[in-house]
Amino acid sequence: MKNISRRTAIKTVMAGSAALAASGIQASVPGVDYVVQSGPLKGNIRHSVSKWCFGEYDLDEFCEICKRIGIESIELLDPHEWPVVQKHELTVAMAQGAGLGIDNGFNDPKLHDELVASYEKVIPMVADAGLTNLICFSGKRNGLTDLQGWENCERGLTRILPMAEKYNVVLTMELLNSVGHKDYQCDHTVWGAELCRRLGSPNFKLLYDIYHMQIMEGNIIENIQKYHSCFSHIHTGGNPGRNEIDETQELYYPAIMKAIVETGYKGFVGQEFVPKQPDKIASLEKCIRICDV
Repeated sequence: MKNISRRTAIKTVMAGSAALAASGIQASVPGVDYVVQSGPLKGNIRHSVSKWCFGEYDLDEFCEICKRIGIESIELLDPHEWPVVQKHELTVAMAQGAGLGIDNGFNDPKLHDELVASYEKVIPMVADAGLTNLICFSGKRNGLTDLQGWENCERGLTRILPMAEKYNVVLTMELLNSVGHKDYQCDHTVWGAELCRRLGSPNFKLLYDIYHMQIMEGNIIENIQKYHSCFSHIHTGGNPGRNEIDETQELYYPAIMKAIVETGYKGFVGQEFVPKQPDKIASLEKCIRICDV
């Protein structure tokens, strides 16, 4: 037993889980106080997961695990990582690799030339890889009013939208809380929705992060119902603490997922929680099942 590798052990567990699923039996997960429901996923939600939350896993290994669970996408990956995921017949629902990070975004005109050059380089790469969504950020407010932020973002993004439209790439600005990401400007759904209205392009949309928006504004289901047409991607996460999206958190994800399905939303829902259970993959599978309405 001492000569069995970690990879072999994981494959053995995966094979056992698959056998249980095929038999229709509910499988208790060692070290975790819940039961993983068996059987195939329902298909109403397109499931993705953020790799950074599971950083200890080799990407190839993580692809194998995700495919076994039924997850279609591993996201927030750089261009050199996309072929690894696609080799496993998975996709990258939200690509990264362009821009200057969360704090330095399109609301700062001094950065526009550098940002435009970066996105003009990466947009064709996204298209060549057969992907769609490319993340972008507003940047810190740094004393800007909402109006100044909208105008500056509009001015910068307008320079690259023609290329995004040509290559059918959706520039996707993430909604983040401005408590943890101090002073971030695109921190309310209505702010992002107004920027979408101003740009008026199907190739600019929002990443609606439920965890972040619960911190900033709450009212999650109503805002999904009202603004879903502005979303190209959605993130989960428990609050407080970005933990597992289960009964330990204040958000009830089955109701949220049902509301998403009822809007007709066809994009991906990405798990972006930080596992706290000893068995991180069991936590991931549990949260996928919670969202599989």
